[in-house]
Parts: sequence; C-alpha cells; structure tokens
Amino acid sequence: MTRPDIAPGPAHPAGDPAPDLRLAGLAGAAWLTALAGLHLSAPVGALLATVAAVLAGTLAVHLLGRLGRPREPVRRYGWIAVAVLLGVVCGGAATSARLTARDAAVIRALTHTRAPVTADLVVRDDPRPVRGAAGRPAMLLVSADLVTVTGPDGRRVDAPVRLLVLATDPAWRPLLPGQRLTAEGRLAEPRGGDLTGAVLTASGPPTPLGEPSRAQRVAGTLRAGLQRACAPLPDDPGGLLPGLVVGDTSRLPPAVEEDFEATGMTHLNAVSGSNVAIVVGAVLLLARWARAGPRLAVVLCGLALVGFVILVRPSPSVVRAATMGAIGLAALAAGRSRAALPALAAAVTVLVLVDPELAGDPGFALSVLATAGLLLLAPRWRDGLRRRGVPAGLAEALAVPAAAQLACGPVVAGLSGTVSLVAVPANLLAVPAIAPATVLGVVSAVLSPVWPAAAEFVAWLASWPAWWLVSVAQYGARLPAGTLPWPGGVAGGLLLAALTVALLVAARRTVVRRAVAVVGVAAVLGALPVRLVASGWPPAGWVVAVCAVGQGDLVVLPVAAGRAVVVDAGPDPAAADGCLRRLGVRQVSLLVVSHFHADHTAGVGGVFRSRRVSAVVTPRWPEPEAGRDLVRSAATVGGAPVAPVGAGWTFRAGRVALDLLGPPYPIRGTRSDPNNNSVVLLARVDGVRILLAGDAETEEQRAMLDRAPSGTLRVDVLKVAHHGSAYQDPAFLDATRPAVALVPVGVDNDYGHPNPAVLSRLARGGARVLRTDTEGDLAVVTVDGRLAVVARGVEPGRRR
Repeated sequence: MTRPDIAPGPAHPAGDPAPDLRLAGLAGAAWLTALAGLHLSAPVGALLATVAAVLAGTLAVHLLGRLGRPREPVRRYGWIAVAVLLGVVCGGAATSARLTARDAAVIRALTHTRAPVTADLVVRDDPRPVRGAAGRPAMLLVSADLVTVTGPDGRRVDAPVRLLVLATDPAWRPLLPGQRLTAEGRLAEPRGGDLTGAVLTASGPPTPLGEPSRAQRVAGTLRAGLQRACAPLPDDPGGLLPGLVVGDTSRLPPAVEEDFEATGMTHLNAVSGSNVAIVVGAVLLLARWARAGPRLAVVLCGLALVGFVILVRPSPSVVRAATMGAIGLAALAAGRSRAALPALAAAVTVLVLVDPELAGDPGFALSVLATAGLLLLAPRWRDGLRRRGVPAGLAEALAVPAAAQLACGPVVAGLSGTVSLVAVPANLLAVPAIAPATVLGVVSAVLSPVWPAAAEFVAWLASWPAWWLVSVAQYGARLPAGTLPWPGGVAGGLLLAALTVALLVAARRTVVRRAVAVVGVAAVLGALPVRLVASGWPPAGWVVAVCAVGQGDLVVLPVAAGRAVVVDAGPDPAAADGCLRRLGVRQVSLLVVSHFHADHTAGVGGVFRSRRVSAVVTPRWPEPEAGRDLVRSAATVGGAPVAPVGAGWTFRAGRVALDLLGPPYPIRGTRSDPNNNSVVLLARVDGVRILLAGDAETEEQRAMLDRAPSGTLRVDVLKVAHHGSAYQDPAFLDATRPAVALVPVGVDNDYGHPNPAVLSRLARGGARVLRTDTEGDLAVVTVDGRLAVVARGVEPGRRR
C-alpha cells in the first residue's frame, strides 16, 4: 500500500460555518480530466479543453447577464458549473501539452527500434529496488528527466521527456535526486497511462556529471548520520526509525514491512504529510509556549518545513507531502480553519497542473482523500464524541484515524482487493508513538554531524516508541480475519466509495445511524467467530498442502495440530510465512530442502519467522552455494541443526512418515546437476501415499525407476517435479499413476511451465491435475476414505 500524505489535524471546531466548497469543483474537474487525458492522445485532450472553454465562456456570459436577480438558484449552481468547466480546461490543456512532448517523433523512432543510445539525464527521485525473480539480480527503478539523447548514428538531439531507467548495476543505488549523469542502454516503449516517454534499460553504471546539489549533499550527510545513530539499536526499531523519520527503509526488515502492510500502517514507512505535520506541529507548540504571535509562528513553521524537506531530500514525492502539510499553515496564516479546505482544493489544482501524472498516482489520491477526511469528517466526529462525554484528547485520537481510513478505504480496496478490519484500531494504537518517534528521530539526525554520542542517545530514546509501533504491527498482522476480501480494481473502489457515501448520507438520520451501528456490530460479532472457527482453511482432514508462493515450491504435511513438516520454502519469505500462517503452523517439526536453487530456498526466512523449526535436512549436493549458505544462515539464527540426508534416511513424527527415494547415487554431467540431485521423498500421511519429486529431471527419474522395487513409485498424490517442466521421463510418470497431481508454478513465468504435454499425459493416466497459478493454495483431503482436493483460490493482489 502506498502511504497517504496527511495534513495537520482536523480544522474547524464546533460552531464554525460549513466548509467552503467553491474550489472543490475546479480541483475535482482538473484532476479527473488530467487522469482521463493520460489515457488519451494529446489532440483529444486539446479538443476536450477547447469545448469546455467555449461552454464555460458561454455560461459565464449568460450568468453575468442575470446579476440583477441574486436570488436566482441558477446563478449559484451556474457558477459551480463554470468552475467545473474551467477545471476541465486547465486539466485538459496541461495534460495535452505534456503528452505532446512525451510523444515526440524522435523518441518514438528510437523506442520502436530499441536502438542503443547514450542518454544525458537528471535523476528525479531516489532509486527504488524491485524484488526480482528468484535467482536474478536485483533491479533498480530510477525516475529521471531526459535532457539529450544520442542515437546510434551519433546525432545528439534535445528530448525533454520523462524517463524510467531499469538498472542492475549497484552504482545506480547511491544516486541523489537532482544529480545529472549520462548512461548507455537501449530505449523501449513505456506501458502508457503516465508521462513516461521511454524506458531505458541501462547496460552498465552511470557516469555522473558533477556533484549533487548542496541541499542534497546536506540531506545525505544527515540521513547517513541518522543511520549511524540507529546502528546499535535492535534490527526492528533500528530499521523502522529512519523510515519513519526520513523515508529511508534500507535497513527495515522485510518482516516488519509486511506486518505494517497487513495492518494498514505502511504509511509510516515513508515520508508523508503526517511527518510534516508532526515536525511543524512541534515547532508550533514551541512557538506558542514562547508566546510568539501568529505571524512569527507561521514564519518559524515555514522554516521548519523547508528544513525538513531538505533533510528528507526534495524529491517530487516529498514536495507533494510538504504541499499537503503546508495546508495547515495556510489555514493558520489566514486566521481561520475554514480556509483549510479551499487551500486543499487549490493545492490539488496546482499540483495536477504542474505534474498531470499525479492524477493517476495512488499515493496522491490517498494524500488528498486522507486530508479531506480530516477536514470534513474528523471535526464532526470529534465534536460528536465530545458531546457524548468522551474526553477531548481521546475524541481527537479516535476521530482522526477513523476519518483518514474511511476516506482512503475505496482506493486501498481497489488496489489490494481487501478491506482491513484492523487498520483503524492499529493506527489508533500507533498514534501516541508516532510523534515522539518522529521528533526524536529528527533531533538525532540534526545532532549526528556535530555530536554523534548525543545523536545515539536520542535515537535510543526514539527506539522505544518505534518498538511500540513494531509491536502493534506484529500483533495486528497475526490476528485472524484481519482483512476481508473485496472486489479489486476500479470497480471495487467505486463500489466501496458509493457504499461509503450512502452510509455517510444515511447516517445523518438518527434512526439510520443506530440501525447501521446495530447491523455492523451484529455482522462483526456474527462473522468473526465463523471466520475464526470455521474459516474453511485449512480444510478438515487435509493430508498435504501445496501453497501458491509464486515460481517455486512449498509443500506442507500435517504432523499434529499446529505442527507440520515443510518441504522447500519457495522464493519469497513473505509468501512462505503467509502460507504457514494460513495453515495454522506454529511449529515446524522438520524443514526439508530438496535442493539449493533460489525458488526453493529464498523464502526460508519466512519459515523461521515467529515459529520454531526443530531440524533442517538438505541434499548432499552442495550447489548452488548461495542457496546453501542462505539455508545454513537461517538455521543458525533459528537454532535448528542442519544435516544432509543419504540412502536409507527415514523420518517419523505424528501423522507423517518420510522415506528417501532419490537420488539413489550422485548424478553428474546433466543439464542441471542440482535439479537431478534433488531430495525425492515418499511421504505417508494417514495412509495416503504422496511422492514429493523436488525438481528431479529425466536423469534422476530414470535412476529411481531403475532401482526402485516394483510398485514403490505407485502413489495417490504426486507433487509434479520442476513445476511441470518438459524434463520428465514418461515411464516415471506412468509408474506413479497418481489420482491427484499438484503443480506448484508461478503466474506468467518466463520458463514455459507447466508443459502442456506433461499435463496431458498425467490427465490421460487418470490424474486430476491442479495448478497453483490458477487455483491458489491446494490441499488434498480424505473424505470417507476417498481423496478430494480443496482449492483456496487466487487472492486479489497476491504477489508472486
């Protein structure tokens, strides 16, 4: 989830006039028109702006002719219509102009031919690492402005368009916004829907052209100082604190990041308007304590705002956050909170016209909606709570996160395909810790260059509220039924938005409000026990589960309640941990690593997360070394012994019995020796025979077929080897004759898995073939002595 930028607290107190909505039509029309224009061509956007300009002029002339009749309702709504039309004019014209530059003929020619070029560009934002496929180098996304480009013919042309750089060289990582450089690579066409004119796949490191700006160098010094001050702290609060203060999540453990996402607290991991509000609010409190006048307070807050922007780097996202945070300053300068909403509308209009791409940015939508919720909903809810006897501080603490969450809910639901039930309580519990952690973190960063020891002490103080935030996220993420499924995409977001508006309108009547409260409480009290006690997953009587963890394997065999044998860990720690959470596995009696490829080992950290692993067994084949070292490191940290398995190895625990079938001897000189030395297991759970074939290919399959006694390979369930690849021995498949064949495979993988001929052969042999990429998590169950398969389904937005 992308973080909302939230402006300083709720605006108007009880008794203030209604919010001024006159600029809202202009802002909304400009926003929606810019959003539509991003998906249209420049001529269409220009035509739309022209038509709107003609209509606005005609309507304005008509209204001016009726000035003598001020009570005419047409005048009031007519001027609102004029404002909306002017918003269409502004949004259409601004977007059309930017699209014209984006679609320049010289750039289109180079992208169409994927020509090698030398680009002179300016970095717009911090390079962002992207989790790549297992075994592939990590990729960095760098947003930049292209200045000039030199094509393969040596001709250099000016090309002022936005560029997205895809890079794998680590030299791209330390670049700063505003830094100018040259890079070589090939241009490709962008995906569309934004102002990116081309995608540059960099072929090597960048060549810097001069130093970054002074502001960026100062920011880099302070950020590095904050990291040094946090280095002695424990990993979780020490990694969170720089992210909370300046948006630097380089040390943030993945587990913490995933917990924050699950509880709707991910907005704390990046710089937003709430950071701005906290810092500016602290300065405002000091100014009031010193009895400074309103104008002096505004000046001091403005200086604090500029300094904070320098600290966290003046990238576009930070500038956006500062703009949202400055709305509170505008209201303060005007001397009336009623000015906050027009300030928000003006800010939205200006930002969209300066950068029309923001119209399609989920972070921008969350920023605006959260701020609007605080301005329109939170004051009324706060005052209503106070009238019912709730203390002022508690009323504010309840109203603010509830209003922000309700306003952002439709966008979050559209992006994630879920509705969180724990987001509001988690954010409410987090409120007391956010301000002290942020303020102390800023103080630590400022002190770090001149007094490192004091900076470390202040960071230690800040680690205590940071620890509280981590704890809230951890416990909230582990609550069952914390999220409910919801239709994803635009349709799902609009549906929730319509329901939200309908409820807000209907709730103005006391009878409806009470009915909604009763129905809501009854639904929660009635549905939660059903989801907790009979959630449907894992299904009763399950004997083996294969989880949808992407292009990789993770198989679970139940030992007893809360205990299981896990075979392989998949490519993603978060997916591995989520799989075991869904199955209720709190203790792993044995972790079997079939072989050391990343799609079977990279998720091993998720298996160890918050659960005890009694032992780990691995193949004797030691390659690749990276996977072997990863498994050993995770086992060492988790306190689990590691041992290789050999001929005759067996294991018994609870309902599970395991026997090693392969490899019968070391296999060398094949297409993939690690695959052909995979640990292949025959498992028995409640009498059901299950063959777990790892990534064994043709050579290992033939070796097992030659050495296994007749009938040994006959099983009820087959975990198909190597994601259903074509490297299967037909005689081996025929010998297994499974009733059920399970294929763990990733969506839209680049390997052509699974092979249609392999699936067809299994089906012709009488097997029911199921795949995790289309069915989601799979579990084989026994019902009255017969086998059945339960598919959990593919979750909206699940990462693979």
